[in-house]
Amino acid sequence: MAATEAAVPALPNSGGVGAGAPSGTVPVLFCFSVFARPSSVPHGAGYELLIQKFLSLYGDQLDMHRKFVVQLFAEEWGQYVDLPKGFAVSERCKVRLVPLQIQLTTLGNLTPSSTVFFCCDMQERFRPAIKYFGDIISVGQRLLQGARILGIPVIVTEQYPKGLGSTVQEIDLTGVKLVLPKTKFSMVLPEVEAALAEIPGVRSVVLFGVETHVCIQQTALELVGRGIEVHIVADATSSRSMMDRMFALERLARTGIIVTTSEAVLLQLVADKDHPKFKEIQNLIKASAPESGLLSKV
Repeated sequence: MAATEAAVPALPNSGGVGAGAPSGTVPVLFCFSVFARPSSVPHGAGYELLIQKFLSLYGDQLDMHRKFVVQLFAEEWGQYVDLPKGFAVSERCKVRLVPLQIQLTTLGNLTPSSTVFFCCDMQERFRPAIKYFGDIISVGQRLLQGARILGIPVIVTEQYPKGLGSTVQEIDLTGVKLVLPKTKFSMVLPEVEAALAEIPGVRSVVLFGVETHVCIQQTALELVGRGIEVHIVADATSSRSMMDRMFALERLARTGIIVTTSEAVLLQLVADKDHPKFKEIQNLIKASAPESGLLSKV
């Protein structure tokens, strides 16, 4: 999703939306294609909350390969205008989501300065249930070592740690940017979005962990919906069943998400044997990553 770069203040009331919003919220009419659905947002809501509301109202109809622009109806002009940077909802208004005509092409380039690693729910209680969990842990640890070598930020989540335990001891969390408990399946939480906003120029997320068809899939789709390119590390993610794992990877690949391997990711990030960290990365991948049942399904 993309907003205009124009830095102008919030525009005045557009009208056209009925009253009756809960206290502390503002009524907003959300328009997309031929649809118009009244709802409300908290007073002072900005671009990100408007996007989240559009996703909740129209998510099943949005083509995640597309970029979008949010527009606001301005009575002064009698038409929609691009949402100003820094816009905050202060009174009832009418907004619409417009798909850009140019399809977003996913090239799959990775550079350390624009990449963040997401490690999803690699917890102790999943150990007996997840297929090839030992292999997944091994590859996940390799990726985290690579992130430390290359100075790549790492965000870690733990699903309901009170009941499911903490991240397994084999995973070294030294130096990670954030370790966050959650109950939501997706890793895209307000705290995670705030952490991403603190990192300049983030374009890509390398995503791994469990389970492929639940938390990994939902995280990937939310990130793509926010305009971030996602690389899922197939040899570092798994599920309780191989059927769920493989069909999730197929579905995600069809949506334009990049399904790749740990070695491919690490070598793409160094890109050149003359890279000052190449030898350290080479030492990480001297032993091939475990196959974890993937080759038997190809």
